[in-house]
Amino acid sequence: METIHTVAWMKQVTAEARKNDRVLGFVPTMGALHEGHLSLIRAAQKQCSPVVVSIFVNSKQFGPTEDFQKYPRTLEADRAALESLGVDYLFAPPPE
Repeated sequence: METIHTVAWMKQVTAEARKNDRVLGFVPTMGALHEGHLSLIRAAQKQCSPVVVSIFVNSKQFGPTEDFQKYPRTLEADRAALESLGVDYLFAPPPE
């Protein structure tokens, strides 16, 4: 599994899939993966190739009473789960 860190790199992967007439599957997450995420990934793998899973904890998705800092960040465990499923790419951009 290759880890993509920039939007430019993600665009290259997308362009390459299009060029080869492949349907890219994209499963957006904030990490802390659970069976619901994994079932979406398995469904994407049945219909698409390659499959990209994003892990990005977006501060804008948190309301004023929700604690962004306390959201679980389990990147290494998530990465292991994605690798065990045979995901092609992990898109994990920096916050900026």
